[in-house]
Amino acid sequence: MVRILKKILERLIPSFIFSRMIVAYHFLLSLFSALIAGFPSRKLFVIGITGTKGKSSVSEMMNAILEEAGYRTALANTIRFKIDKDSRRNLFKMTMPGRGFLQHFLKEAKKKDCTHVVFEITSEGARQFRNAFIDLNALIFTNIAPEHIESHGSYDAYKQAKVSIGTSILRSSKRPRIIVANPNDEVGKKFLAIPAEKVIPFQLDDAKPYQTNTNKISMTFKGVTFDVPFPGTFTIENALSVATLADAIGISPEVIGRALQHIRPIEGRVEKIELGQKFSAIVDYAHTPDSLKALYSAFPNVQKICVLGNTGGGRDMWKRGEMGAIADKECDVVILTNEDPYDEDPVKIVEAMRAGMARPPLIIMDRRGAIREALRVATLRQAEGDKNVAVLITGKGTDPYIMGASGEKTPWSDSGVVREELEKILHKK
Repeated sequence: MVRILKKILERLIPSFIFSRMIVAYHFLLSLFSALIAGFPSRKLFVIGITGTKGKSSVSEMMNAILEEAGYRTALANTIRFKIDKDSRRNLFKMTMPGRGFLQHFLKEAKKKDCTHVVFEITSEGARQFRNAFIDLNALIFTNIAPEHIESHGSYDAYKQAKVSIGTSILRSSKRPRIIVANPNDEVGKKFLAIPAEKVIPFQLDDAKPYQTNTNKISMTFKGVTFDVPFPGTFTIENALSVATLADAIGISPEVIGRALQHIRPIEGRVEKIELGQKFSAIVDYAHTPDSLKALYSAFPNVQKICVLGNTGGGRDMWKRGEMGAIADKECDVVILTNEDPYDEDPVKIVEAMRAGMARPPLIIMDRRGAIREALRVATLRQAEGDKNVAVLITGKGTDPYIMGASGEKTPWSDSGVVREELEKILHKK
């Protein structure tokens, strides 16, 4: 109903007036939602996570540390919504739902006696004031990379939107307010210049000595050495960000290490699907060129069979050829497929990815068919004596739908499809 009303108003009201009205509308909606909920964030320890990559992994890590420290927590991220022991999948196809959802979520968290809340903050959500009237205790900034260029107008505008999330902590009534960021990131420097009471840097050298392989990383923090059961240097940086904040709020390095060593698998984030097959099958969100490179580099000296469908319709068109070029360089076999075309022609999206490739890829528009073929190729190579083979399926992570034209939604799960197709192969169904 709200969407229909918005379209009617867009037709009736000049665009420059409507754009100002819609900004006021979102601001007032957030204010009224906070008033109705009773400003619940003021009674909770609230941690925001922002950045381009790693937000969901960092939020899950932070939640695990807080739980290990004995706190009752709530968590809102791209993957799920959790209040204490009750967890449900995020089916909104957005990280930060609007229309008062977050204020109600915080109210419920307080009602269930949670003390700490961790939630992701996106630039798109912040533009609609979804994080307004949520008083932060702490904010972690992970990193910056080009994304949402069309919707923001430019990369500089996108970076500024991220910085505005950082400065929003200054409106919080909490003390001390804490910011954690990487000084080696161009926007991380700006976060560290925000005049909060505690501004704390983290960087890769803080984890030395560290090691990484295709199954895990090993790192040291404040003299305590521990493993984290995910690969890649990006995992070390993610772990460092949460360890730095946890240390700042008084959680011991021993508790931090224990929590991260025993953290459960994070759905859709370097998620390993294991049904007894003799090769690795990985599902990962990887939706930017940097994150795709980082994922592939976490599997060195491995034959990579890559299913690539990382460029949704109507957005970030600039990255399509670049994503194809990365896969072409890093993967032994590349299968291009559909992701979320929305109102664009999915074939044209795939052709744009193929334009960046030197070798001809295999194109299978049906995403299930693409995954099935990747698993079949890996099975054959394993049977032929290739010991190190991995199928890497990227683009959707835990996204619950494939989004088609005119708002069509097809229920979807990359990990679920991988399991179903592996079962057929393993049991020759």
